[in-house]
Amino acid sequence: MSIESCVIYEKKPLLSVNEAQERISAALTPLTQSELIPLKHAFGRTLAQTIYAPNNLPFARNSAMDGYAFSSQEMSTNSPFTLTQIGVVFAGSPFNGQLNKGECVRIFTGGIVPDNADSVIMQEQVNTQDSSIHFPSDIQFGKNIRQIGEDVCVGDPLCLAHKTLSAIDLGFLASAGIENVNVIRKLNIAYFSTGDELIGLGEKLTIGKIYDSNRYSLHGLLQNPNYEVFDGGVIADNRDLLKQTLQQAAEKFDVVITTGGASVGDADYVKDVLTECGSVNFWKIAMKPGKPLAFGRIGHCYFFGLPGNPVAVTTTFDIILKPALRYLTSTYSKKPLLFSACCTTPLNKSRGRQEFQRGILTQRPDGVLEVATSGHQGSHVLSSASAANCYIILDEDVTHVASGDCVNVLLF
Repeated sequence: MSIESCVIYEKKPLLSVNEAQERISAALTPLTQSELIPLKHAFGRTLAQTIYAPNNLPFARNSAMDGYAFSSQEMSTNSPFTLTQIGVVFAGSPFNGQLNKGECVRIFTGGIVPDNADSVIMQEQVNTQDSSIHFPSDIQFGKNIRQIGEDVCVGDPLCLAHKTLSAIDLGFLASAGIENVNVIRKLNIAYFSTGDELIGLGEKLTIGKIYDSNRYSLHGLLQNPNYEVFDGGVIADNRDLLKQTLQQAAEKFDVVITTGGASVGDADYVKDVLTECGSVNFWKIAMKPGKPLAFGRIGHCYFFGLPGNPVAVTTTFDIILKPALRYLTSTYSKKPLLFSACCTTPLNKSRGRQEFQRGILTQRPDGVLEVATSGHQGSHVLSSASAANCYIILDEDVTHVASGDCVNVLLF
């Protein structure tokens, strides 16, 4: 029987990728517990509540540039004029005198603008002679002053709940005087590889053995400030050992991830063990690579059984696990951005599963996006995944893409 026939004549229709994502979202309960942490440690964390401005930003009127501040009342821009400089205003040192008609102050960026001044003219536009400052006729009044509350007013929301804090956000909150922030607690995740064929780095490679690469990929994929991650090592192909290990892990962690053992071979015990000690939501999806993907629960712990092939691990993580984990940490998430690109190499696939082929996305000088296959698409071939920078997404009914056709692309 052909590969295509195997896909079409499954005993039960396979879940589509979208259906699997919806089933997972419906089964998950996002974390609500929070912790108060210093702002400096909050990069990448998810806010548990909206933060409101305790002050106006700017807090006081200040100059947007180096120049001269004065009052334009009773002045005309039709002719040049001269003012007398009576002081200097540095950032952090307000002018304490009274600015009268015919007077100005030298002011630097960030300096507090005197109460009755309404204009700042940049220093490059004037000529100076001792304390006499000569202004040209073509200047504009009422410019170059940052007004109170121009950026944010007291009580305005600074960052909304469920936002992932960026470096810019940290600076923004610091500018408002926010010292500590309430964030969703970290998601505790354990991950394991399964299989008698796996050996660790440093061990001698022999016939029938392979180095365990999946845990290294997962270690990288799980580098997120919202996660507390534990590498559980390799579980041998032993049903009792697998059951015991998963049950123990489920008592300590919010999420358990395994790679391998989720297929239908004689030594693939993941689905059976999950059925015995927990519940199976689904275990096959119409996705390539990544068809044998199990999802369920063991007690209060969510379980994801990923395929064993290394490219299938990274693909199912990106497409299925990543949005699920973000949802669990209460992180506000939009659908990923897809780009339309001109495919420069012909592509083929079997009907019945949505495929995520590895590609290399580039941009021509005229701005047109082009994508080409990165090489052999076998789910065991890491070289083409390493060379790629995107997925070329081919829908279930697509069987061929000709050179020059448009395809949807998802950046890594």
